[in-house]
Amino acid sequence: MNLMLFGVYPYLAGTVFLVGSLLRYEREQDGWGAFSTQLLGSRRTMLWASNLWHAGVLLVLTGHFVGMLTPFFDIIGVPPLTHQWIAFSSGTAAGTIAMIGGVMLLFRRFFNSRVRAASRFSDFFILFWLLLTLGLGLATQALTVRDLLQGSVGYMTIFEAYLQGLAVLHPDPSVLASVPLIYKLHMLFGMTVFLLFPFTRLVHIWTVPLNYLVRRYQIVRARRTA
Repeated sequence: MNLMLFGVYPYLAGTVFLVGSLLRYEREQDGWGAFSTQLLGSRRTMLWASNLWHAGVLLVLTGHFVGMLTPFFDIIGVPPLTHQWIAFSSGTAAGTIAMIGGVMLLFRRFFNSRVRAASRFSDFFILFWLLLTLGLGLATQALTVRDLLQGSVGYMTIFEAYLQGLAVLHPDPSVLASVPLIYKLHMLFGMTVFLLFPFTRLVHIWTVPLNYLVRRYQIVRARRTA
């Protein structure tokens, strides 16, 4: 089971992520977008919720990538314990910011009648799943800070070894045998995000580095009142 979940499933999710995104772009461009509901509710609420959510999630993803998959901290000479304290503090802050924004977005989608009417099942599901993944990640911080106070960085070393092995196609799921269940759940939920990605509004992320920042503004005219 450990081999299937942490040796095979990551590649299955990654394959669906890449192939599914390509097929959807080629065959369903009419459904390729963020399906924004910004114009359907309070602009101020949407601004705060969206900015907190996106900023928090981007910081969390950047931290995971830089901290786990690159030798950045080793190159600049940061000791492992200091590295873990930086990861803990920045990850907790970014995760909390994202959680606040995400809960605001979920509340808006459920309780704003216009936004709810314009939403699809996948919109509710993927936001709920992302919040669960984020919540599990924040829950792991309780164990992380306990280990840090004891001067231990054992789990960080394990995760780095596992993820780097995964990235170079030499995974070793056995290193996760002693890892607490909460960490494993967080990882599985995170992998499943990639599996769900092509079937949800998340595909609009692919557009960001290509033309999102230089696209023309949408012209929105306010209705004239008599």
